[in-house]
Amino acid sequence: MERLQSEGVRGADLVFACIGPALEIFSRHSRVETAEGREVGLPEYLEKVWEVVGRRALEQVLGTAEAQARNGLAGALEEDARLTALFLWTLQSTNGGAESNGADDSEEEDEAPRGKSKGYSLMFDVARRFAQPLGIRLPDWEGQIIETSKGVVRLMAVTERGKQLFGESGAGTLADEIEVSPLAAAQLTLFPEETPTVRGSGRQRGRTASVAAGNLEASLEATTLDRVHAAMLLQASGRSQALRNLLKAEQERGPDFLRLANALSALYPRGSEEKRLLDAMLLAVPR
Repeated sequence: MERLQSEGVRGADLVFACIGPALEIFSRHSRVETAEGREVGLPEYLEKVWEVVGRRALEQVLGTAEAQARNGLAGALEEDARLTALFLWTLQSTNGGAESNGADDSEEEDEAPRGKSKGYSLMFDVARRFAQPLGIRLPDWEGQIIETSKGVVRLMAVTERGKQLFGESGAGTLADEIEVSPLAAAQLTLFPEETPTVRGSGRQRGRTASVAAGNLEASLEATTLDRVHAAMLLQASGRSQALRNLLKAEQERGPDFLRLANALSALYPRGSEEKRLLDAMLLAVPR
């Protein structure tokens, strides 16, 4: 991987370029076994290749803890952050920037609401091959940060998450709370949908929790990615004081927020709305 990267090979091109040498090693032997003597078939071997490449990619963009994490290991950024970073890393193209691999924009044009951002897309099989060996269950994040349709997984645009992050009232209400009380920034929560059942938060997102209809104000703790996206939306809405309070609270919380924000800024393609918002938000970080 390091040699290919030094030659400018990126993203999915890098993955497939690694598979060839891996298959060459596998084909040298009439039988490949585990240390216990169990035979390893080609599908299992290739799954391991994808896992090794995925972990190496996460180590490069997020750090060692994320590369070693599986199923929300303590001390690492949450699963949604790892999935987003790996998704964007895969979309890097060898000739620079990022590509939208596998999405047929012309086919979806009539079905998509006018003005709705399409985000970034990968073929489902590519996303699954990366996520599965790392313990990331794509269905757990359906409708939250990804959408799957016609064999394509789409990473949702940040602007599509406004209702999910701020509720029906939008970013304005949350910004008002943060401006009045910096404590609200430190305790940023997600506003649940008006439904009796919501998903768990943070490292337990895969579970569902029942919420009484009269207790919908019991919001869910936001993940690091949720808080980065919230800051980006505050930047987009021009709520500078709320953004400053949020950033100050995140600095006091620890390094994860800025670590993830800087990593995503490096992964989003130049000229994209997400990179513009991230870079502007990072400039507002108190020095």
